[in-house]
Amino acid sequence: MKKIFLLVVAGVLFASCEKETVLPMGEVPSEITSYTDTHFPEHPIVQVVKDNDGFELTYDVLLEGTISLEFNRKREVIDIDSPFRLPDSVIPQKILDYASANYADYFIVGWGIDDRNQQVKLNHGLELEFNMSGDFIRIDD
Repeated sequence: MKKIFLLVVAGVLFASCEKETVLPMGEVPSEITSYTDTHFPEHPIVQVVKDNDGFELTYDVLLEGTISLEFNRKREVIDIDSPFRLPDSVIPQKILDYASANYADYFIVGWGIDDRNQQVKLNHGLELEFNMSGDFIRIDD
């Protein structure tokens, strides 16, 4: 019974650690505004949510035109989704070259990075996976 009680208490404490805060524009980190101003000058920031789940801190950024970006604790972009073609400047050159050579009729609308790989989404829905060096690995289901 004591173990169950401790698990319940731990669960409540863990759940209470999660915190999402909408940041006023004056509190948006300069690295984020600089990135969006550089790569998405036609799409101003609509909202920035600072998401702290106790273990991981991220910034979820919504731009005008329903473009969403996610930045990690270091304020580095880790995910971009758009209904439009992403600017070439946000895609690593080797990945951009591969997509252009093999999928010339399509364009990239999403890019993401995790601990080991990078992913891109093409406008017709196909997702491609690359290693950190930009070498093609596979088509992702």
